[in-house]
Amino acid sequence: MNSKKLKQIPLDGWAGLKQNLSSDAMSGFMVFLLALPLSLGIAKASEFPAIYGLVTAIIGGVIVSFFSGSLLSIKGPAAGLIVIASGAVAAFGGGETGWHLTLGVIVTAGIIQILFGLLKLGKFSDYFPGAAIHGMMAAIGIIIMSKQIHFLIGVDPGILKGKEPLELIQMIPHSFMTLNFHLAEIGVACLVVLVLLSYIEHQHIKKIPPPMIVLAIAVPLGYILNIKTDGKIKNFAMVKVENIIDVVRHSPINVNFEAMFSHTGIFIQYVILFALIGSIESLLTVKAIDKMDPYKRHSDTNKDLIGVGIGNTISGILGGLPMISEVARSSANVTNGARTRWANFFHGSFLLVALVIAVPFINMIPNSALAAMLIYVGFKLAHPKEFKHMWHVGKDQFFIFIVTVILTLATDLLMGVLTGIVLEIIVNFMHGASLKGAFKTKDSHVIIKNGTFVLELSPDSVFTNILGLKRSMDSIPPKQDVIIDFSKAKIVDHTTMLALHQYAELYYENGGQIHFEGKDNLIKTGHDKNSTHKYYKYKIETNTID
Repeated sequence: MNSKKLKQIPLDGWAGLKQNLSSDAMSGFMVFLLALPLSLGIAKASEFPAIYGLVTAIIGGVIVSFFSGSLLSIKGPAAGLIVIASGAVAAFGGGETGWHLTLGVIVTAGIIQILFGLLKLGKFSDYFPGAAIHGMMAAIGIIIMSKQIHFLIGVDPGILKGKEPLELIQMIPHSFMTLNFHLAEIGVACLVVLVLLSYIEHQHIKKIPPPMIVLAIAVPLGYILNIKTDGKIKNFAMVKVENIIDVVRHSPINVNFEAMFSHTGIFIQYVILFALIGSIESLLTVKAIDKMDPYKRHSDTNKDLIGVGIGNTISGILGGLPMISEVARSSANVTNGARTRWANFFHGSFLLVALVIAVPFINMIPNSALAAMLIYVGFKLAHPKEFKHMWHVGKDQFFIFIVTVILTLATDLLMGVLTGIVLEIIVNFMHGASLKGAFKTKDSHVIIKNGTFVLELSPDSVFTNILGLKRSMDSIPPKQDVIIDFSKAKIVDHTTMLALHQYAELYYENGGQIHFEGKDNLIKTGHDKNSTHKYYKYKIETNTID
């Protein structure tokens, strides 16, 4: 059965282009329809010129496709990096100057990502605790919504400059009192459409990218309401994009590295944020898309980091945003039948064509429609289900999650994530982890008993030594009967339990069997199978472990 699947795996490279031309071109076109408005919206929300959102996606498709280690992921600008990009622009003085200096940060971070890949650090995202990552993403969603809700109802962007997330939230009542009625009509209508579309299960309707349905409503509404010509509405009402040929002719190189010397501390801070957060988001997406791949192919995460780093280096030099493997577009790519990396290439190619021949249409898009799309994206990142899920995982993880959210909103992304990591370490110590064992990466090991591979977990199986556990997992040959032995474990934290279950699922899909044994004296701190499991001498028999 597995050999039959191998024969059906699509060819890669130029042979794959010929073999899968129709399916990849069609999927690329569908992703292009999704990427066009989202790339514009992400650029504007990041305080970049709108056209460079499309430039970033073009680079991610046309160039990075040839370097990527992931066959089905789509590279381009992402909502998850809006907070970092806009924060960097503001920190470097805002406006065009802030944009140029931020590009220097992006190029530097891109080079670091290439080094990450060359140093085989593609698995380093596993080193970050799950609760902190979830908290970071939820906070990003709240920050996106806190700003875009003002644009949704037509507030002048000028009054929002320099405002922190909590200040933006406080300003919401005032913005509603001073809204622009016509722009608000368009924005709210688009948001309602997006919400309604999420409840429609019709097979053919679900294949249409929701942003294109939104544009099909917003552009005619803008024309009917005369928002482009009405003198009462200022120039922030519509998207403004130049022809790509003119842009390249006038300013092909936009990067400026002066901030490396004039704002060294801020420069280093944002390099770290772009390199770490961007890499983590990108790698998490690649893992998620691998699970969706009908051919069960596995991405080369190190090669993918190199590809993303190359894309970011080129994008930053030309003026574009930071890019990652973007989850919504990548998911749509798989859903629409993509088979190889050529789908990503076609998505970028269609965007390039649009920037050459469709600029007049793009400039008819109301900014409030883009705000509606970003609010919807932000809501999905900070969906109430995320809060409910973390509570279900356990009060300990919910505490880490919620503190990460609050600290990120009150300070910045780096402080929020670092606090989440420190709290996870402290919580693990409270659950019984030892200072010595929590940082030993060679305690978990594989032995063979009676022809069966046994992975013995260390007493302290926590996220700070998970890379050693990963190495042990990787050393087990495929298609075996494997036992994961918990008998020596005193604590197996949430991040490690998640990694164990993901490994077991993937191993099973590839023809192997995994059994969890030796859990008699462990209890869960929550109600989820991935909750932290800790030692308890008098375990209550009814509190079983999944």
